[in-house]
Amino acid sequence: MPEAPVAIQRPQRWDVPLDTSMSDDDVDRLLSIEPFASIDPEKFPPSTPLRGILKNDCRLVRFGDGDLIVREGDYGSSAFLILTGSVRVTLESLPPETLGRKRRQRKGIFAALAQLWTNPNLPEVRAYGEGGQDEALGEREAGEGERRVFLQDVPGILNRYQTVELKAGEMFGELAAMARTPRTATIFAQGEAELLEIRWQGLRDLRKRTEDLRNYTDRLYRERSLKVHLRETPLLEGLSDEAIEAVADATVFDTYGNFDWQTTFKSAKKQSHAQRLAAEPVIAEEGHYPNDLVLVRSGFARLSRRHGNGHRTIAYLGKGQTYGMAELAHNWRHPEKQAPLQNSVRAVGYVDVLRIPTQIVEKYILPTLSASQLPPVIENTAPADEPETAGGNGDIDDGTIEFLVENRFINGTATMMIDVDRCTRCDDCVRACASAHDNNPKFIRHGPVYGHHMVANACMHCVDPVCMIGCPTGAIHRDETTGNVVINDSTCIGCATCANSCPYHNIRMVEIRDTRGRFIRDEASGLPINKATKCDLCIDQLGGPACQRACPHDALRRVDMKDHETLGRWLNR
Repeated sequence: MPEAPVAIQRPQRWDVPLDTSMSDDDVDRLLSIEPFASIDPEKFPPSTPLRGILKNDCRLVRFGDGDLIVREGDYGSSAFLILTGSVRVTLESLPPETLGRKRRQRKGIFAALAQLWTNPNLPEVRAYGEGGQDEALGEREAGEGERRVFLQDVPGILNRYQTVELKAGEMFGELAAMARTPRTATIFAQGEAELLEIRWQGLRDLRKRTEDLRNYTDRLYRERSLKVHLRETPLLEGLSDEAIEAVADATVFDTYGNFDWQTTFKSAKKQSHAQRLAAEPVIAEEGHYPNDLVLVRSGFARLSRRHGNGHRTIAYLGKGQTYGMAELAHNWRHPEKQAPLQNSVRAVGYVDVLRIPTQIVEKYILPTLSASQLPPVIENTAPADEPETAGGNGDIDDGTIEFLVENRFINGTATMMIDVDRCTRCDDCVRACASAHDNNPKFIRHGPVYGHHMVANACMHCVDPVCMIGCPTGAIHRDETTGNVVINDSTCIGCATCANSCPYHNIRMVEIRDTRGRFIRDEASGLPINKATKCDLCIDQLGGPACQRACPHDALRRVDMKDHETLGRWLNR
């Protein structure tokens, strides 16, 4: 006889607040100052009241003189409102060492060869006392076990670099938080400052219910980023300044999906394909009239077509790609034979999109395109039940596309793929990786397999690097020259935030040793010191990734998933 089901209380959005120490008195204080004093609480539904947002999606943070609040190039999911004091925004890039990063230098030919006999014999050896972080940077405790990085010489920074001051009542970080794009400037406290940190979920709800805040953030995006984004879109390259202005004024912003998709990714993989597809928000649906041109601003989207009682994935879209142009161009050229949308598009994880209305596309964009730029005429205007092509993904079959999308491997710019039919398990790739990293291999020749291709457990250097969110010292970051996601070992404090955030299990925490082979321990607790380690794409080596160069059978390739043609050729050799 089966056991009775177990009843639990349904999980709620605010089961885990941003800061459990936020009190009702703190909320009352916030409601007495702008902009919250002018917000009408009646505009918020009972499920997400204004008080609830301030108490659960916000926290009060106090910074000391020189404390780094955000670093240029970092990823974050919070915006900040200055309550008291002031902060400085750097208009020039600070040296990497000043931000807790390491300036990488590529090894010369002799240094590369010397690795063969100078590498340590023991794993994860660190020579403490050699190098370290820049003297302009310091660390201090900030309470509750939090460590904060600060600038030692604030007057010197102000003298050497151009900065601007932001004062109480001003907000910053909202654009990067909502779009999960890198921070565009470094901001540090000037003297004592108190800030309100607002995580993106709260900012989203405040924008939705507060017209002034929504208009403010939209205006900032239009002024600072939108026109640049539009000009970088190939279809809009031929537009005049006046046309770009008109397109920008008519563009609408939309966000779909779960911004923190990595937190539910592992559990979602256990669901059936139909369940996962049903959970993905629909951006536009097959068979409907095309009301606008959709531009992917960030994130990923799944392009699918009806197949029997379900849908078949035929392509995926990433940043800079568009949806709906084929139908819009067809209807503009053949108004007597209108074509509905031929495919559906859904958010995979989360996606930010820009919508340009049909009438704006027809007035400003389509007349500027040459015949070669216009999509082909749609012969059968009724949506087909079977896809004729792979939707612009070269010769990649539908099953492989499904595999890559379902596992979110489309996020990678340097995904390690192995042809298991060619691979002889010689492990030359692993040994080459170890030789390039002090005898410590940075990947595992293991991973999901589809057909005869494996995606190995190696850092993919993602387009959306969720591992970087929450690093307290900025140790994990993008290299400013190559764009590789790397870890500065000297500023890594072993908190495991990055390893826990990586949905692909590609970051490992390791115990470290000194040059004599002794494990290094915390002098206060006696516990081992851990460090995060992962593939750095051989950033300091000649010739690029050692794993790929060492394979004698051309079975291993580091693949940029947005390069569909190269990926298709390699898969179909």
